[in-house]
Order: sequence, then C-alpha cells, then structure tokens
Amino acid sequence: MEKQTLLLEHNFRPANNSSENPPAIIMLHGFGSDENDLFSFANELPEKYAIFSLKAPIRLEPYGNAWYNIYFDNSQGKFSDDEQAIASRELVSKCIDEVIEKYKVDKNNITLLGFSQGTILSFAVALSYPEKVKNVIGLSGYINVDILKEGYTKNDFSKLKIYTSHGNVDQVIPVEWARKTQPFLKNLNIDCTYSEFPVGHGVAPQNFYELKNWLENQ
Repeated sequence: MEKQTLLLEHNFRPANNSSENPPAIIMLHGFGSDENDLFSFANELPEKYAIFSLKAPIRLEPYGNAWYNIYFDNSQGKFSDDEQAIASRELVSKCIDEVIEKYKVDKNNITLLGFSQGTILSFAVALSYPEKVKNVIGLSGYINVDILKEGYTKNDFSKLKIYTSHGNVDQVIPVEWARKTQPFLKNLNIDCTYSEFPVGHGVAPQNFYELKNWLENQ
C-alpha cells in the first residue's frame, strides 16, 4: 500500500501478510527526537503488523520535535505544558482514526509504542480512549494524571493490556515515578507487565527482546 496523508507526518512500513486488515503499531517518539528514531527498529518487530511512526507537532530549535514543551528552567524543576500535552493527546487520537480509515488496519488491534514523552502520551491516549487501543508498550515513561480525559475512571479497560519498562538508573525520568505505573493500572483492573533494567534513559537489548516476546503473545 502507498503512503497516505495524515494529520501528522509519519513513517510507514506495511504489514507483510495477506490480511486485508492487519494489526497496527503506532510509534510515538520522545522529546527532541523525530519519526525516524523508533522507526529505526521497525524491521525488528513482527511482520504481521503495519507500523506507523508519527512526528510530534512542536518544532524544537535547533532540531527535533516534541509532543509538548518541557520548561527545564522552571523553579519547581521540570515543568510540562499540560495544555499542549492534551492537545497532542487529541491529535494522536484523531491520527488513530485516520490510520484505521486510510490504511484499512484492524481497528480492534492497535498498539501504541512510546518512548519517554511518547510513553507519557501513549498512556494518556489509551486511558482516555481505551476503545481505540488494544496494547501499549511504554518505555521509560510514567502516567501524568493531569493529561487524562476527565471521567477516565469510568472507561471500559477490559481489553487494554500494557507492557512498561524503565531503567533503574534513569537520570531523566526517575524510576520512582515509573514504579507507580503498575499499581495505578491495577487499581483500574488493567493488565500490566512492568520490568526494570540496569540502564539509564534508554532501552537495553534484553528489554527489547522482552517487549517483542510480550507483543507476540498478545
């Protein structure tokens, strides 16, 4: 299939099977990166998936993009622009609809795969719109409750499954924040697998193998 136009610029790898409606993985990169980052390992993921890597809408100088701004000079430490994050949450939600419509993927088998800020946004989209997302693979991120849709606790999460992992020496996002994810999700009766690896703000090789195995069992 040819590449289509979406609300956000994106990279696309078609599924390598005969299914008319293949499952899809939608990648959300981290702060200061772009659509090429996570897409660099798209060919390592199962061929049955159509893979999309979205480019965040906010341009950073001198390079890179963001889903929302982070103000590192804030007196309280890092300050996230939650209004921008909510706007990006809605944008990604609309992009999911576009991917389903234009690429004819399986609307009941959408996986969000995020890193860092992309993970924070993936959690926000899935918890706000669980009817649109089957799986989340959240790498090196956490749940920001302030960017979840109002009334999210009343959503039906029965089909949502989450794999999340973190480096236990992460100097960008404290592992203590990530350790709150699994209890938070279990409180909503969401199936969640959580792992830690002896790395910083990145993905260890064994982490990648584990998430691939998790994905293949979904």
